[in-house]
Amino acid sequence: MSVAIPLARARRKLVVFAILTGVATVAGLPGWTVAALALTCLAIPLAVAVGGGAGEVGELLRPGRCPAAAGGLGHSTEQGERFVT
Repeated sequence: MSVAIPLARARRKLVVFAILTGVATVAGLPGWTVAALALTCLAIPLAVAVGGGAGEVGELLRPGRCPAAAGGLGHSTEQGERFVT
């Protein structure tokens, strides 16, 4: 049985591991530590590709924009109708 992991979570982990790899490199940590972090950064897109295909990897690396709100302060139409102006 396979459980789908949201792309936002995978993207967040990819960014965190990339930052940790950079910090480990600048801080002068041992090479095996930097290599392990870098390999983890490479493994995340690979795991997404195996689980969801090339389209999922594209979404992971190039996140789409959030849809624009319909109006006002980002309230739905139903919420907007409930407000008294």
